[in-house]
Amino acid sequence: MTKAILSIAIVSVAAFALTGVSFAAEPSGSGFQPKPYFQMPLEKDPTRQVRLQNVIIPPGASNKFHRHPGDQWWAVQEGEVTFQIKGQPPRTLKPGEYVYVPRGTIHRNQNLTNKPVRSIELNITDKDKPQTEQVPD
Repeated sequence: MTKAILSIAIVSVAAFALTGVSFAAEPSGSGFQPKPYFQMPLEKDPTRQVRLQNVIIPPGASNKFHRHPGDQWWAVQEGEVTFQIKGQPPRTLKPGEYVYVPRGTIHRNQNLTNKPVRSIELNITDKDKPQTEQVPD
């Protein structure tokens, strides 16, 4: 099944690259580099969408506290990232570790190292809403 998912992801990336579709899931200025594999309506609920993307976080890059209009699963593939839910102590995530971020959870991600972080992110969010809402620190 993993090979089938990978094959679908590769074909989807190629299709989106050819169409020039852009998905701005991270606010400008964060330094994050998202590259979507696909984005499509959620089966049986067209008011929501599913997006799978690869995200590169350069050394020293971070985003501000924010939330999403849906659920997010985020897994580190290379490097180390500092993940923090507002009001809780930060956690360092290493390759193979992941977090589930429920709808509306205020959080941020920081690369406090001198090496890039590569992660994969799955989002199931409300369609036609901004995918990231900034919140005050």
